Amino acid sequence: MQKKLVVLSGAGMSAESGIKTFRDADGLWEGHDVMEVASPEGWKKNKQLVLQFYNDRRRQLLTCLPNEAHMLLTDLEDYYDVTIITQNVDDLHERAGSTNVLHLHGELLKVRSEQNEEFVYPWTKDLLDNDINEQGHTLRPHIVWFGEMVPELENAIPLVEEADIIIIVGTSMQVYPAASLISYAKPTAQAYYIDLNPAPIKQTPCDIKVIAMKASSGIQSIIEELKTNS
Repeated sequence: MQKKLVVLSGAGMSAESGIKTFRDADGLWEGHDVMEVASPEGWKKNKQLVLQFYNDRRRQLLTCLPNEAHMLLTDLEDYYDVTIITQNVDDLHERAGSTNVLHLHGELLKVRSEQNEEFVYPWTKDLLDNDINEQGHTLRPHIVWFGEMVPELENAIPLVEEADIIIIVGTSMQVYPAASLISYAKPTAQAYYIDLNPAPIKQTPCDIKVIAMKASSGIQSIIEELKTNS
């Protein structure tokens, strides 16, 4: 029976593909205050700005390719039961070939009904303010904004609880509620944390090996260690 391996990935995972991390040191995201473009209040205040922001991000994503780190994770599926829990809204894990990806914060290449969040649609073009679904509902980016519930969190928790191996990569694990996931790991879990500038992770029931590298180099080193110990 294959061991269960869970990857918790964040913005640093996609940085090598040319996708900027969520926000820069000055707290801005592509020059915008994050609350202007990633909150229900920002949406109500200036819908056109929010639409333009995500249209720009969507167009950028479509020009990007998965990087070596994404590809290395797909190779792990030959040896482990792999699930990726990502804070990223891009589809680079899927395009690399990962078959089991859970998006905590939504997906940039999808939109959903404002009136019923169960109506979700693939979307690769610009989203306009007059776009509606077959029910006549207005559409919004399928993104979990600040202040909104994270519906996939309840699906992520049991995956972490059951994991034999956990790889945290490209995330500071400081943004809640996603940061709380590692607290659900079992004490016997084998855990790794890859980040160029690793932040302290608190409330960990298991020991975590810190690897201060970029995503691709760090994942490669873990693969070598897992092969050695298998």
